[in-house]
Amino acid sequence: MKNSTTKAILFVCMGNICRSPSAEGVFRAQAEAAQLNLHIDSAGTHAYHIGEPPDPRSQDFAARRGIDLSQQRARKLSADDFAKFDLLLAMDKDNLARMKVACPVAHQHKLKLMMDYASQSDSDVVPDPYYGGPDGFDLVLDYIEDASAGLVRAIQQDLNRGKE
Repeated sequence: MKNSTTKAILFVCMGNICRSPSAEGVFRAQAEAAQLNLHIDSAGTHAYHIGEPPDPRSQDFAARRGIDLSQQRARKLSADDFAKFDLLLAMDKDNLARMKVACPVAHQHKLKLMMDYASQSDSDVVPDPYYGGPDGFDLVLDYIEDASAGLVRAIQQDLNRGKE
């Protein structure tokens, strides 16, 4: 799964059926295009949807942008994830707070908001589109694409620093 040179990144939302699987899919595509060797996954802070595929609306809107989410299945964030992943990115402040409570002190530095990497969007969170209309799913993808591009740049910069 992860070797010493492979970064591991986990995207986290509440149920792991809308935002975090979208982030996993979008970021995976951008990381592959940038030829980055990464382990990428997603999880939810709640166990509402374990084993379920992403919300059909998330899959539909992602597919319109060339991203296939159909093989993903929801899972709950586990205690092992804090040690296993180099970076755990929450979609919003509520989920970040839940992660901070569960995370051992030694791994707290790995917890951030996804939108910390955005450069074109003015929001500091990826809003939950679950109870809203279709525009919310498009907005989520806009935010995730922006933050994913920033995350790719940050990882490339870290890798370049490591070569110096």
